[in-house]
Amino acid sequence: MEHIDVAVIGGGQSGLAAAHSLRALGLTPVVLEASAQAAGSWPGYYDSLTLFSPAAHSSLPGMPFGGDPARYPHRDEVVAYLLRYADRLDADIRTRTRVREVRAADERFTLSLADGERVSARAVVAASGTFGRPHRPGLPGLDSFAGKVLHAADHRSPEPYAGQRVVVVGAGNSAVQIAAELAEKARVTLASRHPVRFARQRTFGRDLHWWLTRTGLDVLPVGHLLNAPPRQPVIDDGRYRASIAANAPDQGPIFTGVDGAKVTWADGSTEEVDTVLLATGYRPELPGPARRPRRTRPPAPPRGHVPHAPRSGVRRPGMATQSVVELAARSGPRRGPDGTTHRSAPGPRA
Repeated sequence: MEHIDVAVIGGGQSGLAAAHSLRALGLTPVVLEASAQAAGSWPGYYDSLTLFSPAAHSSLPGMPFGGDPARYPHRDEVVAYLLRYADRLDADIRTRTRVREVRAADERFTLSLADGERVSARAVVAASGTFGRPHRPGLPGLDSFAGKVLHAADHRSPEPYAGQRVVVVGAGNSAVQIAAELAEKARVTLASRHPVRFARQRTFGRDLHWWLTRTGLDVLPVGHLLNAPPRQPVIDDGRYRASIAANAPDQGPIFTGVDGAKVTWADGSTEEVDTVLLATGYRPELPGPARRPRRTRPPAPPRGHVPHAPRSGVRRPGMATQSVVELAARSGPRRGPDGTTHRSAPGPRA
């Protein structure tokens, strides 16, 4: 069995940032990434996706994003940035290495890998991200729906939906963005349990993230007081409000039942639908045995500092000090040990 210092599970943006911070603390991280490249979930997102945070607020520690700092980078730019970052990072990054299980063993952790090998680590950082497991809620009758049921994770472009009747389920950024894009090719309803909440992307000519940084709201450490993240607003430059106002897509409550290819709406009417697309988020993908992320109480470590994993469990970066605004917008900048502003989870927008 190989013995290593710190295992970082996940080679996306959080894992790479964690490895950088661990190196700054004099530790020797080994990054274990399940996919073929150290770019997290970004290569699999839909084609039109761009960040809703500008490049100036989308850097990881030690390396600026580059280019016009006010622009909103495209998905492919993010992938290229993460790959450059991984290349420059002085750390052992092992791709195609999936961790199946983590268990405490005496004073160390034993990691069981998908290929049957095992690794022993003094500490573990679980940076496997929050986009590993698409969440498919149990909606009434959906299991018997005769049409196509997809998740946002399956969506790439609007062309396959041309001429269809589509229901997009959700009220977050991805739901609104995908629904608005599909409405250019199909007849689309955005169905949700709660009304869509919007947040202005720019106020008085400044991006939302500039205001969060200037006011200090991005580093207000109250995340440990919350049982669950607050409902995420849709970051909007005005076009999504305009799309919904123009009924492209139209908006309404979730259907109450399904009969074959027909859905039943809250008013009792029925309608034939081709595709139901679930933009209902994701759940964290933690290697077993399942444990809740450990939450710490103040005094909190400096932002960007990744402490040693507690021997009683696995540490997830960022959980202890996230603010309400970061949890809602997934967009607050952070500062690493070198003082560089960065973010552990750039937020997508179409």
